[in-house]
Amino acid sequence: MMINLSQYNIKTENVLRNPSPARLYQEAILHEKGSTISSTGALIALSGEKTGRSPKDKRVVEHPESKDNIWWGEVNIPFPEASHDKNREMAIDYLSSAERLYVIDGFAGWDEQDRIKVRVITTRAYHALFMHNMLMRPTKDELANFGEPNYVVYNAGEREADTSVEGVETKTSVSLSFEKGEIVILGTEYAGEMKKGVFTVMNYLMPLKGALSMHCSATAETGAERSAVLFGLSGTGKTTLSADPHRELIGDDEHVWSDNGVSNIEGGCYAKVIDLSAEKEP
Repeated sequence: MMINLSQYNIKTENVLRNPSPARLYQEAILHEKGSTISSTGALIALSGEKTGRSPKDKRVVEHPESKDNIWWGEVNIPFPEASHDKNREMAIDYLSSAERLYVIDGFAGWDEQDRIKVRVITTRAYHALFMHNMLMRPTKDELANFGEPNYVVYNAGEREADTSVEGVETKTSVSLSFEKGEIVILGTEYAGEMKKGVFTVMNYLMPLKGALSMHCSATAETGAERSAVLFGLSGTGKTTLSADPHRELIGDDEHVWSDNGVSNIEGGCYAKVIDLSAEKEP
């Protein structure tokens, strides 16, 4: 399915919207150097210099409407709105120069009362495949009537950030504006920046609605309404413990606890497999 991105001043005409995983595999292998298929059928892709997130390069626009709802500090670093706008324009210029683009439209949040519509615009098929897994996939009718998203992710990670822009300290910059509904990624091709960017949005929005967003895994008793929530930092076993054959999986990493119960923010599973072995991870 094709889509016109002129409303974002993106001029590239070769844009694939919500292509199938098979098509994204094909696109990655044809157009992305180093991409191949593993012996188990997984797509292997190169993320460039960055093999993990860059939390010290993440910024949140300081805006009068939202600044009092944000816990500013080492995690949430304030960013001038003008700097975010410059980042977005650099991202749009880069996306407009690309031969092909991929758009993934989907939902963050299984609970329809709390979900938001997210649009990801990226130059890389591997990024599109990642968010195809992470976001809830709209039905054919939902996609046809998707309308304007609540948040747009401009992923121009192949283009380095400009350190002359106020607040940008390295060649990597990830900035988020709650007021404009935008996440801009420069200088990193690590796909996890998109995942955590969307989670940051939910961490801001859900408490304002009286719901609790949680970095956790969650399971439910089979045939019962009771659920268990398992908290832990990255790599401490949330995903492993959620894979319980005697319980129903709700999700392995990001959830919302509201009056409707516990629901997953994501559609996919984000298991760490680096150095995975039967000895270390029985």
